[in-house]
Amino acid sequence: MRPDIHFFRSLSEELNPERLQRKFLESLLELQGVSRGSIWIRKDQYYLCVEAAGRQRELMVGVRIPAGQPSIAGWVIEKGKMTIAEPEKDGRHYREAEKGFDVKSSLILCFPLLLRDGRVYGAVQIIDTDPRKTKLNLESSYLSELQGLIDIGSVALSNAIRYHQKLEETESLKQTLEQIQGQPTLIGQSPAFLRSRELMEEYARTDYAVLITGESGTGKELFARRIHQMSRRSAKPLMAQNCSAIPETLLESELFGYTRGAFSGADKDRMGLFEAADGGTLFLDEIGDMPLKLQARILRVIQDGEVKPLGSNSARQVDVRIVAATHRNLPDMVGQKLFREDLYYRLSVLPLTVPTLRERREDVPLLLRHFMRREALKMGAAPKRFAPEVLDLLQTYGWGGNIRELENFVRYILVTAETDLIGKVHLPGHMTGSGQRRRRSDMQHPPDSSFVIHERTEKPTHLDFGDRTWEDVEREYILFLMDTHRWNITRAAQTADVNRSTFASRMRRLGIRKSS
Repeated sequence: MRPDIHFFRSLSEELNPERLQRKFLESLLELQGVSRGSIWIRKDQYYLCVEAAGRQRELMVGVRIPAGQPSIAGWVIEKGKMTIAEPEKDGRHYREAEKGFDVKSSLILCFPLLLRDGRVYGAVQIIDTDPRKTKLNLESSYLSELQGLIDIGSVALSNAIRYHQKLEETESLKQTLEQIQGQPTLIGQSPAFLRSRELMEEYARTDYAVLITGESGTGKELFARRIHQMSRRSAKPLMAQNCSAIPETLLESELFGYTRGAFSGADKDRMGLFEAADGGTLFLDEIGDMPLKLQARILRVIQDGEVKPLGSNSARQVDVRIVAATHRNLPDMVGQKLFREDLYYRLSVLPLTVPTLRERREDVPLLLRHFMRREALKMGAAPKRFAPEVLDLLQTYGWGGNIRELENFVRYILVTAETDLIGKVHLPGHMTGSGQRRRRSDMQHPPDSSFVIHERTEKPTHLDFGDRTWEDVEREYILFLMDTHRWNITRAAQTADVNRSTFASRMRRLGIRKSS
């Protein structure tokens, strides 16, 4: 049987590395008349299986063999030579890789994968599972011919990988340029924003834990990423996990990892985010939603620098800086026994509050221009302009969703407005008072329970004094503040620069009450 060299040459037409390596491996297995095989590459201190074929292939893809452990793929990658191995007799065989397989390998034929300059970047294994070991053609002339075809395929694969890397580099450069031009929530000139940015830059020079607080949509994660990028840990990984997005048991395994057999479905070891972030930074978003049981484990990591994967009896040392964020009021949660006090003080060594958009209204035009240019470029459209009266209205609008809401507003305008100049007619109804949305209560700033507030169906975002009385204006101002601060009387009074009791008294006098 002579391999079809023309088919292998056709591999050079495929530029997607994943599709190419699958086609490459399946072609080799077909030539040898077997159904199991795998492709391995050297990655950091491991040999990683990037592709596999045959029954239970999912158990092999993603397997990592430590470089210090004997393995046939590792031997071929390091020596740069083809080898034939009988797994049950060969000391180089890494038996852990086949745990859970119904049928084990009986004979392994492994070839190096070469770059165009002759350097080895990986290995391909062709595997016989027949106990009689009769399926592989091991004639020297055939193996020599097969090696030549594998060299053709491996160069095609390396070219595809290089092409893919160039695309990634281009995308990375594009992202870097976007960062240089300005990140969405790191654009601003308001005093509140500048104070937070200065603190962020100071914190980045240290290794202490940072606790970022602020309402949803203010850009807490972006501040966390900038702290990592500006720190001495920037060359190491930044790992992120939203603590409210997944169930408690899954969150625990994501953070700490697990060993094979730790629970049903744990068919192999998996590294947790703490280990993956070793030397770098772990960003724990919405830390206020983390269950108390897990809070105790996080505290242990901070105190001892050790993590213990689920199912393991031994702890592993890690060097990780923790940056946490939440929209909740953690001191209040500590008082209600919903958050551990000791963990709170461990996390809030360096506190950082990200201001709301309502506290930095002068930044709204800057952010609008930035998002408009960025989103228009993505759509291949021309940026639109806002009429002066619209800009005035947008600066006084409540922006309950903060930067995220403003960003989505720009996308809405780009899609729905047909003219280049945006007027009030193009704005959503809830911005112009023709269809006010009801805001959800904010768990961080709950409404004051001592007052009953009657919500009106419309709230002005742009006051037209006209024939209004002083009392009308005062009522509208109070309602505006209450909506802005999500019905938190204390914060509304602070913004109005009056005593809380005075503010509450005015509410009672004006009949602003809440019916259940």
